[in-house]
Amino acid sequence: MRVLSWNIQWGRGCDGRVDLARMASVLAAAGWPEVICLQEVAVNFPGLAGGSGEDEVAWITAALPDYTPIYAPATDVPHAAGGRSQFGNMVLSRLPVLQVWRHLLPWPADPALPSMQRVCLEAVVQASDGPLRVMTTHLEYYSAMQRLAQAEALRGLHAEACAQGRAQRIRQSGGASDSTFAVLPRPARAVLCGDFNCKPDGAALVRLLAPYDDATPAWQDAWCLAHAGQPHAPTVGLHGCEWPDHAYCCDFMLVTADLAGAVAGLDVLSDTAASDHQPVLLSLRLPAGA
Repeated sequence: MRVLSWNIQWGRGCDGRVDLARMASVLAAAGWPEVICLQEVAVNFPGLAGGSGEDEVAWITAALPDYTPIYAPATDVPHAAGGRSQFGNMVLSRLPVLQVWRHLLPWPADPALPSMQRVCLEAVVQASDGPLRVMTTHLEYYSAMQRLAQAEALRGLHAEACAQGRAQRIRQSGGASDSTFAVLPRPARAVLCGDFNCKPDGAALVRLLAPYDDATPAWQDAWCLAHAGQPHAPTVGLHGCEWPDHAYCCDFMLVTADLAGAVAGLDVLSDTAASDHQPVLLSLRLPAGA
């Protein structure tokens, strides 16, 4: 099973043009991973550089008909011509999607810096050997204080999900099956990916990787599992993009400790200039279903 994460910068490449078809060709070259997680997907935002207010969710949904599309806008504001302007994250899955959550992340006031609302999109997909949670997010860029608060919230969401999973096993034994109260799988094992807007030694990532005090499985950096002792390959600062002024890694794939042994590879697809970020591709070696 493969999970691809990519900040597509609303389809704007290093040449300044928005070209969603170019983005789709990159996904095709990657072999159409089973789960695709995208950040910076825009709907009806003509003020974004290089674009003209495209409905990118509709375009991507039509271009990838074999995928279940799930969108979570973080920004949702009125559009001057009517309707809504939205900006957020998207998950596309070729695997069955069992349940979805859209978590708005903390946005504590930091008046000296520009910032925007952030979101984490979580979906439980049916992998070959059982359900797997996939979470994708895009943390604050300018405010380190907000970014750290968001990392703390992600830790809390993971702990909450694991506790819900344990409680559901107890509830299932009691036979509860009402429609809106139905017990659906919410496993502890999970992937958390996205643009964390910090370097590998950044406080937000360090906090995310910290152990828990209870039975909650901690997050581990899939790059370190697949490339032990090697520095992270850069995910930004390539191909002459106007930002940033040097190459480094800020896009990560984390897996829970109970999934660490399944990591078969972690690759940064560094050949494309279709965004100011590079796609990151996680390969998991999961058993075949019974």
